Amino acid sequence: MTGALFEITFMAAAPFWLLMIFAPRWRPTARVASSPLTVLPVLTLWAVMAVPVFPELWAAVSDPDIDTFRELTALANGAGAVWAQIIAWDLLLGQWMFLESRRLGVSPLVTGPLLVLTILLSPIGLVVLLVIRGVRKSPSRPAPSA
Repeated sequence: MTGALFEITFMAAAPFWLLMIFAPRWRPTARVASSPLTVLPVLTLWAVMAVPVFPELWAAVSDPDIDTFRELTALANGAGAVWAQIIAWDLLLGQWMFLESRRLGVSPLVTGPLLVLTILLSPIGLVVLLVIRGVRKSPSRPAPSA
């Protein structure tokens, strides 16, 4: 059952990613991306997988060390709960990136692939957006006087 829940976890987030990537200019997409409630289905799956391993999960997060975390992720529900948490936070990050890209006037042709990168490797996607954001926000300097 945990394997099925693991698979369903990304599918619960996928519709929101699809909207942001393939329908970025559709008015409801911005409304959906503005809501933190999009992660509730994923967090529900997190809870279903986390409850059976909650003592191990608590041990891994309350006094973190690599061995305790390794023990947690060796359990099917532990790995599933960690995966669901990653999917939930990645979705929230992707929503912020989508909205920030719109605010900055970044083309959907740039934002779409950036969101795909974020789905796969969110730290890299975030760094790329932060670079774009820095370039877009940097104040223009006046031309030097002759």
